[in-house]
Amino acid sequence: MYGLIGKMMAKAGHREKLIQILLKGTADMPGCLSYIISKDSEDEDALWITEVWDDKESHGASLSQPSVQEAIKEGRSLIAGFGERIETEPVGGYGLAFGI
Repeated sequence: MYGLIGKMMAKAGHREKLIQILLKGTADMPGCLSYIISKDSEDEDALWITEVWDDKESHGASLSQPSVQEAIKEGRSLIAGFGERIETEPVGGYGLAFGI
């Protein structure tokens, strides 16, 4: 498995709109086992995105999906920047099968 944890900063006052775009644009991505968008509890403009994929290639391929391309196009103007980005190797846990 392949995982990513990343911080995205929305332009001031646009976090909710950006969340809606991300939720709509990432609903059906082949190879995606989990895509969680979370609000940062200390920064009203920040989001944390936690992803789990079958493999790194599936993640890369998702960027060419029409729904993802549309979300990128629609959301780009609402993004102020990006923070930490951590690649992980998920091994299982509640919600994920062990030993994949």
